[in-house]
Amino acid sequence: MTHELPNALKDAGLKATPARKHILDLFSADCKPINAEYIHEKLKGEKINQVTIYRTLASFELAGIVKKIELQKGSAYYELAGKHHHHVVCVDCGKTEGFEICGVDKISKDILKQSSQFKTISQHSLELFGMCKSCSKG
Repeated sequence: MTHELPNALKDAGLKATPARKHILDLFSADCKPINAEYIHEKLKGEKINQVTIYRTLASFELAGIVKKIELQKGSAYYELAGKHHHHVVCVDCGKTEGFEICGVDKISKDILKQSSQFKTISQHSLELFGMCKSCSKG
């Protein structure tokens, strides 16, 4: 679900608390996947505890404001929901880059043809892991 950020909380039926506004602002400012630890560090001056951050992320995910992505970095990462894209992640330094190329629809059709258990696929996530140019120089 795509939300205009100024109205995202209202559209999702969530109260616009200061903590929620600060966390939502971080997502719009950074334009990259972020985790709860990063949010806590960035909002130190706002005195928002980690429990509030985790609860806010869970409510944002449930409301479709953010989506959780698995980047194999030891914790859950989140990004604004909306534009469909995937990620490539460096297994050495953790650098992450988004990309919009997606051939999963064709693969999904082939999988469903072969599947005896599934009729539909409603969504997917694709993360690729390799080495960035900087790390592969060494």
